[in-house]
Amino acid sequence: MTGSFLKNLREEKTNGAARVEEILAVLSRTYPDAGTALRFETPFQLLVAAMLSAQTTDRQVNKITEKLFKRYREPRDFALLTPEELAREIKGCGLYRSKSKHIIAASRILVEKYNSQVPQNLAELELLPGVGRKTANVVLNVAFGQPTLPVDTHVFRVSHRLGLARAKTPEKTEEELLAIIPENARRAFHHQLIAHGRVICTARRPRCSNCPLAYLCPSRSIQEKRVTT
Repeated sequence: MTGSFLKNLREEKTNGAARVEEILAVLSRTYPDAGTALRFETPFQLLVAAMLSAQTTDRQVNKITEKLFKRYREPRDFALLTPEELAREIKGCGLYRSKSKHIIAASRILVEKYNSQVPQNLAELELLPGVGRKTANVVLNVAFGQPTLPVDTHVFRVSHRLGLARAKTPEKTEEELLAIIPENARRAFHHQLIAHGRVICTARRPRCSNCPLAYLCPSRSIQEKRVTT
């Protein structure tokens, strides 16, 4: 009994690892150039853009930062602003008043404590006002090349539909994904899942019939039924 149970457990683990490997291979073939849509020149500018992106599309953020970064480029530039001044500059994004306060407060901390440099570890980034785990992980992933796996709405939705995660929160979902996605694949996987979520595995009407991962997706029949009803 025990031997049979252990054998089944080993087979399940082996099959699961093979399935994850196949998913990663398909994503890499389908989205070989996937990367962040946010435009920036420095880690600090990425931090600001990522803070602005909450409840705002990347396209809208880029419209705002295109003008913003021409006038204000470094932490010191933002640290000298008042919340009202910055709010006028970023009014086109959601929650712009609170974002204005957070960006200025974070900029002042960077100037005073970090010599205007963005810290390169999760704990210190999360201590900055307005910087949550996802934003911190985006900065570490994109600006500093660290193998983090930020979980936004696309990553959360697609990973659950693919059966790669079951947790009910982004934080726990991140833990589940980190346990199965190899370290050398995490940076690309994050961007590829976002691309897939935007192009194919959309929230309301997923295009399952055009999905290159359909044969690996346990949710396909459920999603197709939702689309046709």
